[in-house]
Amino acid sequence: MNLSLALIFSLTMLLASSVAAQESTQGSMLPYVVKTVFLDPTTYVPAIVRYEATRLDWQSSQIFFQNGWSEHNSRYTTSGLADDAPIGYAAGNNRILRDALTSLQFSIVHNVSERVLERVLKQRYPNHPKILTAVGWIERSVVASIWSYRLSANHLRQWRTNERLAVQFN
Repeated sequence: MNLSLALIFSLTMLLASSVAAQESTQGSMLPYVVKTVFLDPTTYVPAIVRYEATRLDWQSSQIFFQNGWSEHNSRYTTSGLADDAPIGYAAGNNRILRDALTSLQFSIVHNVSERVLERVLKQRYPNHPKILTAVGWIERSVVASIWSYRLSANHLRQWRTNERLAVQFN
């Protein structure tokens, strides 16, 4: 996180030096960044998708744990080793929530740095604000989509497998 903040600060200082003499018609950078990151759905989507996919996987695995199966994911075992006894249901839910909040933190850092860069570029190239806004939306959407997929695909596959196998236990 400190490295990201240092990078944002360095980039801002580097690019801002050439536009310092120009008058800014836009407001202050901080309120702009906070408002746009807070209102941007791409800030939240990866964390929400990760939470829901992992929760579905975790809930659908409970029937197997009750029948003596072990947990393959080492993050959800009592020993921290793969294929061991699972942690409790509530502990698993807490871990899922913490993982989603971690994803949210990374998403916030990404979107803040993208918005700062976008704002600096708009000040440097004031004749192209629409294209810079469009490129920013595209970049944030692509990153959120790829990240959501990577964080959730395996959990969703496991959930579907668990749902098919659970029919045998009912």
